[in-house]
Amino acid sequence: MTAEQNANYERLYKQMQDFGGTYDYALVKKAFEYCVLKHEGQKRSTGEPYYTHPFNVALIIVSLGMDSKAIAAALLHDVVEDTDATLEDIKREFGEEVALLVDGVTKIGRLNFSTKEQQQAESLRKMLIAMGQDIRVIIIKLADRLHNMRTIDAMTPQKQRDKSVETLEIYAPIAHRLGIRSVKEELEDLALKHLDPIAYKEIENLLTLRKQHREQILEEIKNRIEARLKEVMPGAQMAFQGRVKSIYGIYRKMFVQGKDFDEIYDIYAIRIITDTVANCYNILGVMHDMFRPIPNRFKDYISTPKPNMYQSLHTT
Repeated sequence: MTAEQNANYERLYKQMQDFGGTYDYALVKKAFEYCVLKHEGQKRSTGEPYYTHPFNVALIIVSLGMDSKAIAAALLHDVVEDTDATLEDIKREFGEEVALLVDGVTKIGRLNFSTKEQQQAESLRKMLIAMGQDIRVIIIKLADRLHNMRTIDAMTPQKQRDKSVETLEIYAPIAHRLGIRSVKEELEDLALKHLDPIAYKEIENLLTLRKQHREQILEEIKNRIEARLKEVMPGAQMAFQGRVKSIYGIYRKMFVQGKDFDEIYDIYAIRIITDTVANCYNILGVMHDMFRPIPNRFKDYISTPKPNMYQSLHTT
């Protein structure tokens, strides 16, 4: 391998080590080397060596906490489609489980229907069938789409729009159903950036202008809440996170619901994660004691979970 390829493998290796899981490093390295070998000479539309795409998909798969076989399949997900390698070659070199994952991703990628409506409906159906067989297939496909959206600027304007619509209508909803919020929100934001670039830029500028103030406010509130909860609920398991609403989430409220930026109450939020339902309701009581709740802004997704089984309490 070249110095650049070795450096990329080291980056993947380090990310696995940093994540702290138990990995089959030999399998992942073998898959990386096989990916580089089979895609040798191929280029992406960006001009980069083609292997950098499956490599970046593998990085996303590691960040999502997937296992060694899923990482290997991510590295190999295009070799059957785009090189002389066969599924039997993959099975022989990497085992039946990796081969099944690669085959599942390849089949989803081959979908092609006559009308957009058919394509979307059949793609969704096929993905749901794949999810029933092995959830890792759909997660690899989501990671594949995410990296393609990150590098979409190299495509023609029409293809950018087509891929963005498909991403909003098929891939982001599936990421939402699986509870992978980070992937869902990035897919939506990247799609919006190419479907309505003016609105995207306007919201991005609004968030940038208030970035320093936002970070200061979030940190101050988080520290106040953390100190109070540790005082009144000593020993309770709790983790605290600050989050900013995605650009697409703000877009939907501003341009679909007709709200002004200052009328959106959940642009900034503090998330408190705890280990029991009782703790959730106790924490809610403390929050309403510390801050005056806005009427009709409370949602109980514990007593009534979302379809993807998301459970939490929301208050403003």
